[in-house]
Amino acid sequence: MNIQELRYLVAIADHRHFGRAAEACYVSQPTLSTQLRKLERELGVELVERSPRQVMLTEIGERVVERARTMLREESAIVELARSARDPEAGTVRIGLFPTLGPYLLPHVVPGLHRALPRLELLLVEEKTEEVLQHLRDGSLDVGVLALPVHDDRLHVEPLFEEDFVLAVPADHPLAAGDGPVGTDVLHAQSLLLLEDGHCLRDQALSVCHLVGASERGGFRATSLETLRQMVAAGVGLTLLPELAVSAPVPPQDGVVVRRFADPPSRRIAMCWRTTHPAREFLPRLARRFGDLPAGLVAPLSP
Repeated sequence: MNIQELRYLVAIADHRHFGRAAEACYVSQPTLSTQLRKLERELGVELVERSPRQVMLTEIGERVVERARTMLREESAIVELARSARDPEAGTVRIGLFPTLGPYLLPHVVPGLHRALPRLELLLVEEKTEEVLQHLRDGSLDVGVLALPVHDDRLHVEPLFEEDFVLAVPADHPLAAGDGPVGTDVLHAQSLLLLEDGHCLRDQALSVCHLVGASERGGFRATSLETLRQMVAAGVGLTLLPELAVSAPVPPQDGVVVRRFADPPSRRIAMCWRTTHPAREFLPRLARRFGDLPAGLVAPLSP
């Protein structure tokens, strides 16, 4: 039994006609019929019920076709993997990003990337940091865009940029007055709205809180940055947001005033991939595209 014989069988199942199935497979009808007979002899069962007016699959034929379709899909995937290895620019890259970065970074990256590498297919997955790391390790993702530090000897870490945090306050809050930068000391004794456990932004914000003597507002943990933004707009409290989340094309939020820091806390973003990845020679080029953001938006990091 070989893949070509299974392909002929699936064509017969699709067309229910030997002549049309042969045309679809670019072979003569006698060749297709001969190969089908050979497959049936190898398996010891009849797969097709032949009659002058129609072609039907037997019960076991239907079941074999179902499995054959799966095998043909896998064969196609193997061919695609090999093609991607030969020409990474025409392949597929599965990229994992954490939720407080992906929606705000990708609008700056994807249009230019599509123009520069039009044959490259990106499959984008939003997961929390630990899930992205696990998927990198088990091979279900090719690349992760993560906040540093990343501690894993199996991963190559390519620094991209450093992104500042800004202070988001309700429009009627005392800190909303003024338009110049503020010192981080304004956070002393303040209670900040934070994300739920598992978000790296929560850990980053808590680190800032510990440094400046702030604390987490009790009884509230958001599931997303947009929830935080809405709660600030409603006057519930203040929070830290990353620069990309308050910069165009993200529209301003009514009721929220953004204050920047004179000496801003920040997070460093990197692209990571397995050191053994077959496309490891190509991926630094992809990383440069992800780090090539509009001037003044973030601070580039050297590899």
